[in-house]
Amino acid sequence: MKSIQKSMRMPEKTVEGIQEIAQQWGKEFSAVAKKLLDEGIKMYRCPGIVFSEGAGGRRARIAGAGIEVWEVIAIHKNIGENFERLGNTFDWLSEMQLRSALAYYRAYPEEIDQLMAQNESWTPENIYQRFPFLAGSRS
Repeated sequence: MKSIQKSMRMPEKTVEGIQEIAQQWGKEFSAVAKKLLDEGIKMYRCPGIVFSEGAGGRRARIAGAGIEVWEVIAIHKNIGENFERLGNTFDWLSEMQLRSALAYYRAYPEEIDQLMAQNESWTPENIYQRFPFLAGSRS
């Protein structure tokens, strides 16, 4: 993606907050600021979506549920993109939460498709290769 340099003034508290997060993440200030701005734009465009850290990294999730957007979309595709069945599958999620996930996918399909492909690529063999300690738990 093309990068454009811009200069901006930020409140001191904002700069301090970004610096604190950069230190926690072990990243440069500008990389963290870019990431947070990108996530902020995505949340603005798709109300009901938040970003949080998980085992697989920082990803889009449904607010109030913790479930990742890609998980809902993968099921939605597997059930023939039937919204009623999706609601029955995720009966603990509200209609608005499900619609937020679908809207996020419409806005950012490449991101979600990549996560679904990554998940589908896991096989027992490459799991045991990557995490050899799990091989002892095979039955």
